[in-house]
Amino acid sequence: MKETTTHRALVTSALLLAMFMAAIEGTIVATALPSIAAELGGFSLYAWVFSSFLLMQAVAVPIFGKLSDLVGRKPVFIGGIVVFLAGSVLCGFAGSMGMLVAFRFLQGLGAGAVQPITTTLAADLYSLEERGRIQGYISSVWGLSSILGPLAGGLIVHTVGWPWIFWINVPFGIAAIALVSIYLHEGVEREARRIDYAGAVLLLVGVGALMLALTQVSAWGLGAVLPLFGVFLLALALFVRQERRAPDPIMDLGLWASPLIRYANVATLTSGIMMIGLITFLPTYVQGVLGGSALLAGFALSSMTLGWPLAAFLAGRRILQTGVPRIVRAGGACLLAGSLVIAVLAPRGALPAGIGSFVIGVGLGLVNTTSLVAIQSSVAWNRRGVATASNMLMRILGNALGAALFGGILNYQMARYLGRNGLEGRVSLDSIQDLLGEAAPRAARLPADVLAVLRTGLAESLHVVFWGVALLALVTLLAAWRIPELERAE
Repeated sequence: MKETTTHRALVTSALLLAMFMAAIEGTIVATALPSIAAELGGFSLYAWVFSSFLLMQAVAVPIFGKLSDLVGRKPVFIGGIVVFLAGSVLCGFAGSMGMLVAFRFLQGLGAGAVQPITTTLAADLYSLEERGRIQGYISSVWGLSSILGPLAGGLIVHTVGWPWIFWINVPFGIAAIALVSIYLHEGVEREARRIDYAGAVLLLVGVGALMLALTQVSAWGLGAVLPLFGVFLLALALFVRQERRAPDPIMDLGLWASPLIRYANVATLTSGIMMIGLITFLPTYVQGVLGGSALLAGFALSSMTLGWPLAAFLAGRRILQTGVPRIVRAGGACLLAGSLVIAVLAPRGALPAGIGSFVIGVGLGLVNTTSLVAIQSSVAWNRRGVATASNMLMRILGNALGAALFGGILNYQMARYLGRNGLEGRVSLDSIQDLLGEAAPRAARLPADVLAVLRTGLAESLHVVFWGVALLALVTLLAAWRIPELERAE
């Protein structure tokens, strides 16, 4: 791609708008979802509002990453935004939790093109010396929008209503499409190659079965979900076999022969699992256990999204001087330290939770930005799209599995707690919605003593979730310790 035919500044502006759109979507939903669940009901589907979006995104990322290497970044980027906006508009019209989950699948399909192509285009437009800086800028914009997102989510719920947390994406998406359409010019030779749809289907079936098993084990019982684990293992084996045989696999397994790519992707996967545990359930803890408002939950979560861009910007500027291993190891240490603060001190109020959240954000910024830049810089241009997609897939797959895993843990712990306290059959998991939202517990349908027992059970269950987050942070640190120094491919 020649800079003389592309207006780098304006295309970069489009990338920043797209990143803003994707980031504000995630954090607005996280802090507004307790209020949405209180209005629509269906708390048992709570985790699936995240999981449906992330599952479809996980399947779409490697497809669109490969497609962008074949036909160019521009058409894939624009098409992804169009699908994402369509899903966003429909989400705002959802009349039930089930409808919201269904429309989030469509939204996730579009996001599967937008996010990896955004980071891949940044790598195309800038040299390695500039790449760390520009990825730091993109992460900074992500962080700024993520900081605004939780606060905006609380304000929107208070004022115009939760549908606008989805409709707010529309102007940003339209502006990004316009800028890329006019100012990005690619010189890509179209190749007569096929997309590995069989691999995509196997990935969808396998990950979907695993997520369903994790989220429903408390409701269906271990015996009922064991076949789903079997489906996952079978689909995984067939997926690996398919990727080894396919002429153009959606996941180039040869990339994993590189220790840098292998351990960076593992660290990205495990940090993605722990990140979604925090994003999904920290607002629930602040509102349902501590009795805080959506705005207070937004402040607690915003501290993580403040730490991320600051660390990402620093990592982008220092990656060549400091080196990849030292940065990712420092990031892994921050992840472990922050998660321990939340697990130990969260009962003391929103402030300790916010401090731990900030330290985790620093760790995520150091690990994710450094891993992404290192992976992109270790491969040639014609493999950069699929290499970027492999890293994005690990992050998104981690998010999807984390939402299902921690949602399943929460449901399982709550079901056991209700049984121990003689509430089984009298109240259900959906009763937790009476602890959430702006009107709770004033408008609750249950007696005050039952609500108090529910709050205690929710607190105990979420502590198990937070200790699970800490365990994943330790695994991330161990993976980060194995990442070697970068060897440039150009």
